Amino acid sequence: MTVKLSEGAIEALSKGNEVSSPVLQVVNIRRIEGSSGPARFRLMMSDGLNTMSSFMLATQLNPMVEQNILATNCICLIKRNVLNVLKDGRRVVIIVDLEVVKSADDVDGKIGDPTPYVEGQTKPQQPSVSNPPARPFQQRNTYNSDASVSRAPSKDFGRKPNPSLPNTPGGSSKVVPIASLNPYQSKWTIRARVTNKSSIRTWSNSRGDGKLFSMEIVDESGEIRVTGFNEQVDKYYSLIEISKVYYISKGTLKIANKQYTSLKNDYEMTLNSDTSIIPCDDAQDVPMVQFDFISIAELENKDKDSVVDVIGICKSFDEVSKITTKANREVSKRTVNLMDMSGKVVTATLWGEEAEKFDGSTQPVLAIKGARLSDFGGRSLSVLFSSTMMLNPDIPEAYKLRGWFDAEGHAMEGQSVSEMKGGSGASGGNTSWKTLSEVKAENLGHGEKADYFTCVATIVFLRKENCMYQACPSQDCNKKVVDQQNGLFRCEKCDREFPNFKYRLILSANIADFGDNQWVTCFQESAEAILGQNAGYLGELRDSNEQAFEEVFQNANFTTYTFRNRVKLETYNDESRIKATVVDAKPVDHKEYSKRLIMNIRKHATQ
Repeated sequence: MTVKLSEGAIEALSKGNEVSSPVLQVVNIRRIEGSSGPARFRLMMSDGLNTMSSFMLATQLNPMVEQNILATNCICLIKRNVLNVLKDGRRVVIIVDLEVVKSADDVDGKIGDPTPYVEGQTKPQQPSVSNPPARPFQQRNTYNSDASVSRAPSKDFGRKPNPSLPNTPGGSSKVVPIASLNPYQSKWTIRARVTNKSSIRTWSNSRGDGKLFSMEIVDESGEIRVTGFNEQVDKYYSLIEISKVYYISKGTLKIANKQYTSLKNDYEMTLNSDTSIIPCDDAQDVPMVQFDFISIAELENKDKDSVVDVIGICKSFDEVSKITTKANREVSKRTVNLMDMSGKVVTATLWGEEAEKFDGSTQPVLAIKGARLSDFGGRSLSVLFSSTMMLNPDIPEAYKLRGWFDAEGHAMEGQSVSEMKGGSGASGGNTSWKTLSEVKAENLGHGEKADYFTCVATIVFLRKENCMYQACPSQDCNKKVVDQQNGLFRCEKCDREFPNFKYRLILSANIADFGDNQWVTCFQESAEAILGQNAGYLGELRDSNEQAFEEVFQNANFTTYTFRNRVKLETYNDESRIKATVVDAKPVDHKEYSKRLIMNIRKHATQ
């Protein structure tokens, strides 16, 4: 393949002129140290006559450097670039899209004898007779790398080519890609689709009150997080709609705080009094949400608090519950179990309106962008304020997953990464299903570490005596308090006295299935689930209405649950016995339970 560099392109770019699809050679690649977020690479490029080192690679092209596709001496076709002018007048060319037309291995070193470009001191260009002037490269996406590329001194350098992106309404400025945005620009406009919009959040502190909202926007080059405060909330919140496309200009750009966003962008945007947001009607070519999915099986290898994109079938889900936050605010919560083609299942927690509105009855495909990974009870996910959640999204991964689930996945039990292996405390693994007689026959809990098992069993007796105690009211302390008999309650752990306390449950229950029974201990959450009342109400009831308190326990008897239990041999006063603790108790999903029974019947029938 014959490749000729676009002589004169460096001079034209240095003067701020747009050059249509220049062919340049990479002379040097240097990683910029000290930058936060993804690595940044600076390139020195040559057109055969001159070199210039003011080329920056957009971060989405980093894999080309990391995989050694883009290397010193290779020849590139610059499909799309953005010219930025810094405050000191220097020009930087941001390479947004390129294609390597000849690899470094196929090039015999540096082409020509280029010298660093200095304005007014260019080398004279040698006239080319054999190669006619190249015409502007119009259809960039249809470029054929197998074709012969020829670039001679071109009269098109310095002429404005037909822009690949539209102008803004009124033609005040040209639309640039999100990937090219940086704090050193002054005039820019982007055309982007809103993929996520938060609710309005408020705050109040010593400096005053305020409110904010955030949104995530995307175009074909990348994505960025946008935040609006106070006046901008009033001005833009009702205008912005998810999935709609807008022209946005004159926002403030700053280094992104990765604590609040997982988007692959070094910067984030803040709306200000000069910002303009205008709806765009012609937006067929603007993409939807950009996902970077990892399989559920891979979650076991990810670090705690990682922010990830996952997609899975809603295998099962819990009913909405209410919890009280540390700020004494009541929030709705719902957990769903997602399974993908790896055969692994992970628990994801939804909050607020998303938890209340979610309907998993049709086992939809759920795609989550920016979920936070926890190691609570194994690996689990939490859908954050900044996360994007989509039901049955119109993307290839969703159709592939649905086809797999309908064909074979629906019959799989799935292994949970949200439950602990045999008491090691490590994440991952599957809590095995056992009957109570199997638990005893297999001597579960007699090893060095605790064992975990799941069973379907019925409550046959609940012990009311000593089922609750008065605990320290501190958020993270459940130590029993001592009544000082003076209206104060002392916590020895916190070394403090409080005017109040909170009730904590320690419920002892006997559960049974068709083959055996087992005494188990249920702590706060599982005890409240079984009794159907919260501990505070039960404490008041015990002191004020003994008959009603008794009825709560009577009503809970002979109810059946799916129990997940921890068993461990413990020694007390030289006496060893198995202690079984309920990790959680959930109503029986009879559809899933029936499938399990059928699978067991088939397994035994073939033996």
